[in-house]
Amino acid sequence: MTDTAFPSRSYSDDVAVIQRDGQTVLLVGTAHISRESADLVELIIEQERPDTVCIELDEKRYAALSKPQHWENLDLKQIIKNKQLSTLMVNLVLASYQKKLGGKLGVQPGTELLTAAKTAERHGIPMELCDRDVRITLRRAWKATSFWKKGYLVAALISSLFDETELTEEKLAELRQKDVLSELMDEVGKAMPAAKAALIDERDIFMAEKIKAAAGKRVVAVVGAGHMAGITRAMQEDNSGRMEEISSIPPVGKIWHVLGWSIPAAIVLSIAVIAWQQGLGEAGANVLFWVLATGLPAAAGAIMALSHPATILAAFVAAPFTTLSPVIGVGHVCAFVQVMVQPPVVKEFDTVAADIGTLRGWCRNRLLRVFLAFLLPGFGASLGTFLGGWKIFTSLFS
Repeated sequence: MTDTAFPSRSYSDDVAVIQRDGQTVLLVGTAHISRESADLVELIIEQERPDTVCIELDEKRYAALSKPQHWENLDLKQIIKNKQLSTLMVNLVLASYQKKLGGKLGVQPGTELLTAAKTAERHGIPMELCDRDVRITLRRAWKATSFWKKGYLVAALISSLFDETELTEEKLAELRQKDVLSELMDEVGKAMPAAKAALIDERDIFMAEKIKAAAGKRVVAVVGAGHMAGITRAMQEDNSGRMEEISSIPPVGKIWHVLGWSIPAAIVLSIAVIAWQQGLGEAGANVLFWVLATGLPAAAGAIMALSHPATILAAFVAAPFTTLSPVIGVGHVCAFVQVMVQPPVVKEFDTVAADIGTLRGWCRNRLLRVFLAFLLPGFGASLGTFLGGWKIFTSLFS
């Protein structure tokens, strides 16, 4: 690599030059659904020929972008066993939103990131994926968000499915301006500061440290425009000591472990006390009420999810037991059974990002019906738990 000046030319305000410890970084801020951003990324890499190209992707998101047929290798049963179905669902919601906006502009989401990877490969330039694993990001954001804010977050995700925002390249250009993005980040921070810390701030630090560790003195880093200010700031700081912390999922607190087992234990103990004080007949009546109170709403949820009859039966049978265990939920059981009896076909994986935005799509797409089989029986069983628990506790003192 020659020692010519880096960068060799001036670029737009979408590019920041950061110099530290003998390393020069061209930080390119992009919109993930902009053809203009893709063209800018290709131009810079072609012109500058850096030592390394860093990209705002993790391994899973890169595989999803670079391998159009990655769905064929997706093992839904393993995802359900590993309790990662909710993460997959959130990813699909976000992908659907970006794809819908990108479709209006004729640009696929993440085009500029894939362009960066392909341009680097074409010129034999090493590439580094510098973003944090999306599963860690989502789980840290969810864990850090309060109960009421979780509802706000879920509502925002659901509303995004039916958003009809009209975007043009001119509006995208406005979005990329630093003052607009700073204002946007401030608003997110006010509404959900804990979620912003995990979704934005921690990733800024993570990507900055990865960029600093990139080989060579001339680096081009391609990131979303919303991360530019944070990464620029973090590049001047030493956050290496935080990398282990922000790269892991915080363990569940002991109090939640205790609460998770205390309610089932209280219900079982209450039935035992009823049997001792009021007789086996009364205890049996309460057990039957528990079975019906949890099983029927769960089965009703499976019916509303348009599930297979085997899934409906599984919901009814599993709910009375899973509601007494924090280890596994009835939703996981139902989703697993639904995948076994009505597995989604490849075509449905390909169309899921579009189907997720319509009621008809949720009804016809088998993958989305797996998600419904995961969500609705669990919601029904939760309602039944409160009803059944109330009945048992009141019987205890009657």
